[in-house]
Amino acid sequence: MKPDYKNWFPKGMVYGFFSGTAVCLAFLFIVLFVDFIPMKSFQTMLVLVFGVLSVIMIVISIWGFKMHQAFSYDGKRQMSRQIIEGIASYITIPAGGRGLDVGCGSGALAIAVAKKNPDAMVVGIDRWGKEYASFSKTLCENNAKAESVTNTSFFPGDAVNLNFEDESFDAVFSNYVYHNIPSSNRQEILLETLRTLKKGGVFAIHDIFSQNKYGDMHAFLVTLKSMGYESVELIDTTEGMFMTPKEANWMMLSGSALLVGRK
Repeated sequence: MKPDYKNWFPKGMVYGFFSGTAVCLAFLFIVLFVDFIPMKSFQTMLVLVFGVLSVIMIVISIWGFKMHQAFSYDGKRQMSRQIIEGIASYITIPAGGRGLDVGCGSGALAIAVAKKNPDAMVVGIDRWGKEYASFSKTLCENNAKAESVTNTSFFPGDAVNLNFEDESFDAVFSNYVYHNIPSSNRQEILLETLRTLKKGGVFAIHDIFSQNKYGDMHAFLVTLKSMGYESVELIDTTEGMFMTPKEANWMMLSGSALLVGRK
């Protein structure tokens, strides 16, 4: 039995783009070659509209196809695997300790951390919403079983309001989650996650920490240090760590970085 971590850019989305392209091309063909429009000026306008839409949809479809290929766990690029293993490398949990994966999706990061820390328990939480309908609690559990990992557990949860006491975990971690949550202050969501971290615990949070999504992250690092955090660092992952600058640009992942440190 092989694990199925799905694809961060679902195949259904790619099919949707190609379907939209086909529809636009079909309408373009109709207005070009079917003589049912009495006014030539109106026909010319329709040709322009559907021609532009067709070009846009072709570009989007190619982009979607390339995104799906890049994030495939079985493909050549395997960016998802590289990111998951890279984040997990920052997480060390003491024997008998607990780690928390916020927004665990298909369980990939939680399982990777659990494999690296076999004497600790790793908890994964997610709301598994309709936006990512292929991800589920059952999928996470099946993937853990396929990887022969027994030190994980998965539960429904909300990153905005975690159902855990302060200082419940020896490590907290997450990957590309918070930027998807509608919020005017995502720094507060980060603090909600870090609230559950024990003194001396480590964290590694990977996301798109751009100014428009998070505000001033350098000021946030200063805030964490003033709160007594032992170490805090924001590491750019678009300069070759997880992806190249060119990939970050065309994938619209510019601003991706790892927020790591110790409480």
